[in-house]
This record gives sequence, C-alpha cells and structure tokens, in this order.
Amino acid sequence: MAKVEEMTRSTVESLKSLKSLSQQFFWRLMDLLVGGIFIYAGVIKAIDPLRFAIDIDNYKMLPWAIGVRLAFYLPWLELLCGLALILRFFYCGGLLILTALTFSFIAASIIAKVRGLDITCGCFGHASKNWSFTTHLALDFAILIALIALWVSSRARQREL
Repeated sequence: MAKVEEMTRSTVESLKSLKSLSQQFFWRLMDLLVGGIFIYAGVIKAIDPLRFAIDIDNYKMLPWAIGVRLAFYLPWLELLCGLALILRFFYCGGLLILTALTFSFIAASIIAKVRGLDITCGCFGHASKNWSFTTHLALDFAILIALIALWVSSRARQREL
C-alpha cells in the first residue's frame, strides 16, 4: 500500500512539474511573440521616421514639431522594450512602457475615428496599410490583452519565488 501511495505521489509531482514547464513555455512564447511584434514595428518606423512623423500628424492631436520628435524617438523605444521582453532584461519596465504606448495608441485611434478622421496606421509599414479600422483595433486590443497577461503572470511567478 505504501508503494502505491509513493508511486501516486511521484506521479502527481511529475504532472505538476510538467504543467509548470508547459506554463513556462507558453509565457516564454508570449514574450517572444509580443517582443517580436514591437521589434518589427519599431524597425519599420525607424527606417523611415519622416513617414512615421506624417502618420503621427494625421491624427491632428500634436504640433508637427512634437510629432517629428516622437517619430524619431518612439520606434527606438518600442525596439528596446521589445528586446527587454525577449532578453528578460528590464522586463517589467519594458512591459509597463509597451502597455502604456499601446493603450495611448488605442485611445488616439478611437478619438481620431470619432472625430471623423480616416487614418491608416503606419505601425506595421505597408503590411497593414489596407487593414480596416476594426482589424487594427482588434489587433491592438489583442496586443494590449497579451501585455496585461504577461504582466499578471510575471507578478504571479515573482510571488512563487
């Protein structure tokens, strides 16, 4: 009887270990996916910052001079924060910044749409120029949800340690 209990306990521990390993793999995959998205978006915008400045100006929310400064700064911030997620260096800071940027972009997009502006986002270069507003918004919300989930899971993992 003791042998059966020991085997059962060993099996349960093995299953818990396997579950933990699969969860770690899932969250690591999410880090790579979300980080990769922001690295790609940052590189696309950093290659042509003046095009990105025009995209920012299309929202008609900021003076041109500020839009140009943002166009030269934001792509590199996205790129560095994406690397932070992949390399797990300044991870929480990268998550916080990307979450704030994504939330701000969603808000700006909705405000522009309400104001009647028909804006094509330059976030992913030519790959996304023909997407509808709904498609852009769905992708942005999916990214926001992924960022929030990564934040919550990282906090839960820190508490476990």
